[in-house]
Amino acid sequence: MRKLGVFNLVSLDGYIAGPGGDISWHRVDEEFQADAEQVSNAGNTLLFGRVTYELMAGYWPTPAALQDDPVVAQGMNSAPKIVFSRTLEKADWANTRLVKDNLLDEVHRLKQQSATDLVILGSGSIVAQLADAGLIDSYQMLLVPVVLGQGKTMFEGVSGRIALKLTDSRVFKNGNVLLNYVAENGTT
Repeated sequence: MRKLGVFNLVSLDGYIAGPGGDISWHRVDEEFQADAEQVSNAGNTLLFGRVTYELMAGYWPTPAALQDDPVVAQGMNSAPKIVFSRTLEKADWANTRLVKDNLLDEVHRLKQQSATDLVILGSGSIVAQLADAGLIDSYQMLLVPVVLGQGKTMFEGVSGRIALKLTDSRVFKNGNVLLNYVAENGTT
């Protein structure tokens, strides 16, 4: 049975994007980048909502990404990807499948398979819906020491409490803190 995890950069006040979708405050250092390169080819299936998909698909297949970060770019481009969107007409990024309906049913079906794990990147509305349904098993949050004051959270619309247990943490030299949590509610 597959596990479903989330990875997001989060501001100190809990936002994954600032006003207007601003992510210019997202910062990683060489220390974190080295870790990301080690796991970039893990073979997990990546899940996206439309906005994050369009952002990622607009960068990772480009010559700039391949030059600036070839290991992560290769991992992102070769990974199987699913984008959930009712409005997107096509998904042209390599190895991407578009799912237009039944997010919860599709993710429940995917989790029942015996294959590599599933990871959501960004995609706050997808995270909120799946968290609310108890389908997320783990959360990795890279806490960036910046206060935005407003923006988009990954839990907007969640109707109840979600209990999490800290399993690991790591402080990076630039002040970022990687927090690893598992859901305590015995997600399905």
